[in-house]
Amino acid sequence: MRQIREIISGKKCVIYADEQPQVLLIQPVGEHEDATLDAEIEAIDPNISPRQSVGDHAFETLDFIAEHLMPYIFERYGKLPVVLGGYSLAGLFARWAVCKEECFDAVASASPSLWIVAWKGFSDAHEVYARYVYLSLGDREEITKNKAIAQVGTNVRWEYDHLQRTIGPDHCTLVWEKGGHFVTPHLRLARAFAWCVNSLTN
Repeated sequence: MRQIREIISGKKCVIYADEQPQVLLIQPVGEHEDATLDAEIEAIDPNISPRQSVGDHAFETLDFIAEHLMPYIFERYGKLPVVLGGYSLAGLFARWAVCKEECFDAVASASPSLWIVAWKGFSDAHEVYARYVYLSLGDREEITKNKAIAQVGTNVRWEYDHLQRTIGPDHCTLVWEKGGHFVTPHLRLARAFAWCVNSLTN
């Protein structure tokens, strides 16, 4: 798999590309995550089925992905199914974005920050355009003295039940990972992306 670094519409982008890609995975990242991208890509690969060779900044990021990044990738590799994914706040962004745009086929939302107060109201009021949604949470993430963040377990369980009712139990999953929020985030996200790829291609 080749790594390509490009500037697209003024944004630094890292592209990992096979010779014949089947699915486009999009992950907004911070600079601190750059060091784990190679390990994450390697972890996605063995987890794929062997059958298959919220503020203004959120809107700006979504606009960049939908209006600039995806057209650039499609022109280069052809029209592909698209998985939007992220970890923590990026996981929240990914889950939010698939209610705002119809261009994503699946969402890989690992340890998403669904503890925000307004989440249930937003989720209940907005259709999910993606066909598949992956949620995960560490089994110790809700064990915290911070009362707001402690709601994450309750909200993720509610979100999973909501998704089962709205997009169907065969189109969503909730995985409980071992440990707190900062335990192997790149591997958790790799498993999330892999589930989405398998769901779209099997």
